[in-house]
Formats: sequence, structure tokens, C-alpha cells
Amino acid sequence: MDRRNLPTFVWNPFRELARIEQELNKVFQELVPTPKSGEIAEVSTWNPRVDIYEKDNKLVIEAEIPGAKKEDVEVKIKDNAVVIKGQVKKEEEEKDKTYYRSERFYGVFERVIPLPVEVKTEEAKATFENGILKIEIPKSVEEKEIKVEVQ
Repeated sequence: MDRRNLPTFVWNPFRELARIEQELNKVFQELVPTPKSGEIAEVSTWNPRVDIYEKDNKLVIEAEIPGAKKEDVEVKIKDNAVVIKGQVKKEEEEKDKTYYRSERFYGVFERVIPLPVEVKTEEAKATFENGILKIEIPKSVEEKEIKVEVQ
């Protein structure tokens, strides 16, 4: 067999990676559609950013929810987790504006935060000021220690 007449194929790993990237981009585009150039997403789901820390024997969760109003935010404690959900409403749409970029979040949000320690859920308090939701939950002070007799 004469190899001079056979087409040569050189495997290029970078070409293969580019193909895989294109395939993944297609999948993500179908799952999470993004607005095309010039379009503005009307309603989207997003997660507020949070800080979780301990202070004065309380678990404190601070969630950043810019543009939200107190009455549009709901907090629940369920199954050893805090659930924060609500909606940031766009004030009013102005038809005479041409947007070049819109990065502000509008729409429905939800965040489930597993609690890292035992807490007294019935004593939880939440405040909302300047776009920051602050949830304070006293830690449970029960020591769950038992002595096991060695036999």
C-alpha cells in the first residue's frame, strides 16, 4: 500500500477542546437563554449575595438585595435552613431609552442557606435597611454531650 496517496490527518487537541466548548455553550444556551444584543431581560432569577457569621452567640446572615422593598422580601426557616425569596420590581419601563448595557438585577430571587449550627428558630429576627436584609438567630446553647461508659 502506497501511503503517499492517503490523506494525512493530524490530531489537534486544541481543535477538539474548541469543539467541546461549542457543544457546551449550545447546551447552556438552551438551559439559560440570554438576551440578544439590544434586548433587555424582563424577568430573571438570581441569588442574593450573603455574609454569614457569628456574633454575641447569634448566627447572623446579611443578604444584599439592592432595589428591593421590605414588603417584597420573605424569610422562612425550614428544615435547618433559611429561605430568602422575593422580587425586585423595575419601577417603570421607559420606551424612549436605547440601552447599550443593562446589568442591574430585576425579577424573582431565592436563596436557601443551610444553617451551620443549631439555632432557636422561634427567636429569629429580620430587619431590612438600605438594601441589606439582616437575619439574627440565637444559637442553641444546649450541650449535646453524653457520657458513654466503657465496658
